[in-house]
Amino acid sequence: MTLPKLGVALLAAIALAGGLVFWAPTQVLNALASSNTHTVSQGASYGPGERQLVDVYRPRRAAPRGGWPVVVFFYGGSWTRGERADFAFVGEALASRGILTMVADYRLYPEVRYPEFLKDSATAVAWALTHADRLGGNPQRVFVMGHSAGAYNAAMLALDPRWLKAAGRSPRELAGFIGLAGPYDFLPIENPDAKPVFFHPDYPPGTQPLEHASRGAPRSFLGAATSDKLVNPQRNTQALATKLQSLGVPVTLKFYERASHMTMIGAFGAPLRWLVPVLDDVTAFVNGPPG
Repeated sequence: MTLPKLGVALLAAIALAGGLVFWAPTQVLNALASSNTHTVSQGASYGPGERQLVDVYRPRRAAPRGGWPVVVFFYGGSWTRGERADFAFVGEALASRGILTMVADYRLYPEVRYPEFLKDSATAVAWALTHADRLGGNPQRVFVMGHSAGAYNAAMLALDPRWLKAAGRSPRELAGFIGLAGPYDFLPIENPDAKPVFFHPDYPPGTQPLEHASRGAPRSFLGAATSDKLVNPQRNTQALATKLQSLGVPVTLKFYERASHMTMIGAFGAPLRWLVPVLDDVTAFVNGPPG
C-alpha cells in the first residue's frame, strides 16, 4: 500500500470508528479493494422493480466440489438509504475467501414501509437459491447475511418462515444466518429515521426477530461491537444468541472490543481488517460443518 493510500485508509478508519457518516468512507474502501480476487456481474434482476437488483461477485479461485458457498448480503441504513454499489468491498472481501457473494438492493422508505423490504429480500434469496448452481455456487450452502438494518432483514428471513414461503422457499433451505450489529428486539423505536418505517407508535405485530426464534432456525453467526452506541449489543445480539442456544440452535457468538457499529462492516475492507477479525470469523463460519 502506498503512503497516500495508507493516509486515506487511516482517515476512513477514523471516520468509521467515530461513528461518523458511513457512506463516504465506503467509497474509500471500494477504491482500495482488490480487483484481482473476483469477477463481478452488476445489476442482475431478481424482480421487476428498479431496486430489485443484485451484484454477483464470483471468486477467481477454482470452485470446490459442489460449488462455492454462497452469501446473500443485505446492507444497513435504517431502511431509508443505501446502495449495493456502496458495498463492493464486502463482495470483494468474501469472494477473495472463496465465497460466491450477492449484494442485494431492496426498496427503502419512503417508497415502502415494513414489510415490503422483507418481501424484496426474500425474493432476492429465492433468486440466489434458484441460480446458485448456474453461477458456480452450491445451492445446498446458501447463507443469508446482513449488517445493521440489513441484519434485521436477514434475521427475519432466517427466523420467520412467512417471508421465504411467500417467495416459494423455506428457511430450512438456508445453510446459515450471519447477523452483524443487528437490531432484533428494538421496540419502542428510538431512531427517528426508523420510526415511520414501522408505523411508530402503531407497530404491526410480529416485527421483532427475537420472537420468531425456534428450534428450526438455521445455524447462526451473531457478531457485534462490545460498545455499540447505535444498537444495544446485549439487548439484541446477546439476547438472540441466548434464545437460539436455549432452543438447541448452533450459534457462534462474537463480541469485538475494538469495533464500532460502523466498523463491524467496515472491517471487511482491506485497509481496516486489522481492527477486528470479523472477515476471518465469518469465513470460518461459512466453511464450518453444517449445523
